Amino acid sequence: MKKVVIIWFSLILYSCNKEINPPNIVLFLVDDLGWQDTSVPFWSDTTHFNKRYNTPNMERLAKEGMKFTQAYATSVCSPTRVSLMTGMNTARHRVTNWTLQKDKIQPMEVNHLDLDFPRWNMNGITPDSSIKNAIHATTLPSILKENGYKTIHVGKAHFGAIGTPAADPLNIGFDVNIAGHAAGGPGSYHGKRNFSAEWRGGTNTWDVPGLEKYHGSETNLTEALTMEAIDVMDNAYESKQPFFLYMSHYTVHTPIESDDRFLHKYIDQGLHPTEAKYASMVESMDQSLGDLMDYLEDKNLVQNTIIIFMSDNGGLSAVARGGEKHSHNYPLSSGKGSAREGGIREPMIVKWPGVVDAGSTSHNYLIIEDFFPTILFMAGIKNFETVQPIDGQSFIPMLKQIVTTSTDRPLVWHYPNEWGPSGPGIGATSTIRKGDWKMIYYHLDQSFELFNLKADISETDNLMEKEPEKLKELAKELTDYLINVDAQMPSHKKTGIQIPFPLEILSNNKKTIQL
Repeated sequence: MKKVVIIWFSLILYSCNKEINPPNIVLFLVDDLGWQDTSVPFWSDTTHFNKRYNTPNMERLAKEGMKFTQAYATSVCSPTRVSLMTGMNTARHRVTNWTLQKDKIQPMEVNHLDLDFPRWNMNGITPDSSIKNAIHATTLPSILKENGYKTIHVGKAHFGAIGTPAADPLNIGFDVNIAGHAAGGPGSYHGKRNFSAEWRGGTNTWDVPGLEKYHGSETNLTEALTMEAIDVMDNAYESKQPFFLYMSHYTVHTPIESDDRFLHKYIDQGLHPTEAKYASMVESMDQSLGDLMDYLEDKNLVQNTIIIFMSDNGGLSAVARGGEKHSHNYPLSSGKGSAREGGIREPMIVKWPGVVDAGSTSHNYLIIEDFFPTILFMAGIKNFETVQPIDGQSFIPMLKQIVTTSTDRPLVWHYPNEWGPSGPGIGATSTIRKGDWKMIYYHLDQSFELFNLKADISETDNLMEKEPEKLKELAKELTDYLINVDAQMPSHKKTGIQIPFPLEILSNNKKTIQL
């Protein structure tokens, strides 16, 4: 049965949307960009990382829009992208890990020594109910398309496994697909390598499709995608059609390959060679943002275009980087793949001329599924139908600074999976944040971490022993939610017994259940 979703707001809020002239919307999503991978400070202090990176166009966007200091995605890519496209929490849509092969969970899950992982929706999104191991959903671009928008996908897709409909963004509501397919990373960032993984011994699974005209050239992938995006935006502009551009960059995902336009300044700074390459990739992304903003100015589209900047998960820190592991997102703990703040807290900026105060900052927290109802409201779409329930809540009141605090709403992350590397917060987990408090429940040993983020942003002081009532309160709320949405849990490999929900552990007065 279809669910009818109706978004009601006050007249003063709704007046911000001009139905006669719907705004263009640019969603600029970066892959694996950490909270500190920018010269824009998202903390109270400017860090040495902010001084390392050169992102003048992010600075420009922040001066013209609102910076969010507590914006959350998930810890790995596909769950974020599916939540964005569906408005659902990961526990509900069950695309809880990154997708690739049809009907197959990841090898690190198959080979795990202690846990059997559930048959999560490894096939991603499906536009109909015929695909098994997938979430049937009415997607964000399909609703925008039905309401007159030209929907443009450029870059990384990662919505569905190889051989399933959502491997091609055209099947989930996009009018245009440039370079998007099933894989979540590029073969190469270099045109001279044909954007292929052959140079590193990889299979053609990772080769970026549809950019053959740049093969053999010195063009960087990020640059090529930007030029293609501008061409398609220009087509929409000439046809006087409002556009939704999902500018979904592959960068700064591995492989870490330099953008040679920017590399030497970081080498000259004495950075570790890998970190210098990484910094050049960050600046390459920033140049893309600037090129898009310049295009909007040249076409006099600035006043009727909304720009949303976001990353899909925390910055890579467990593997492949130079320097000390798990340190690249300081003051946040850990990075990509982790339930700690470094794995889920993202740099986010919103520019909405005439609505959002220039140079403003919001300290309210939000989560990736909130983008779904928010973007539809921005587009002036009040009534829409979906086959799925919507977990996301509009953050329009935050943009209007009507809501100044977010203390009562719980945020939930659910990862009954295995990512691969080890480190703080990495592994099968269920997590809840409410107000300043955050609890992580580890499935493997049924242990807990409890942090007060206001006092301890680096998550160094586990308060579970000092605050047993708060621990139990959050465990109950998390358990109730997971049961309500029929969330999956792994099982013990030896016994076949399902991992208990967090409240079951505390109610039984047990800290762990032995494997």
